[in-house]
Amino acid sequence: MKKSKILDWAWLAFLVLFPLLMLALPADYFDEGEAFCPSKRFFDIECLGCGMTRAVMHLIHLDVDSALYYNPGSFLIAPALAFFWIKWAREAVLRLRDSGEESVLSGS
Repeated sequence: MKKSKILDWAWLAFLVLFPLLMLALPADYFDEGEAFCPSKRFFDIECLGCGMTRAVMHLIHLDVDSALYYNPGSFLIAPALAFFWIKWAREAVLRLRDSGEESVLSGS
């Protein structure tokens, strides 16, 4: 199996498993703990993205009130993430399908 085909399978597996993992975790999984945002961490100033991880996590668990509380921008970001997830998954499947057809045509 070619290295690029292995990478394509790994990418597709990540695209399928990561959303399932996020759904399997409780909605409040990221609510506690240290902030990742450099602006918040170093300057104690919240940026426009602060709370986005928590908000999107609550939104994918259909907890709309908490998502709105943590970051209202999640209502724009979550559909964008879904769009790119579908786009990347479709491209990965098509790439794997096309590479499979090339193997059949070349006789390998």
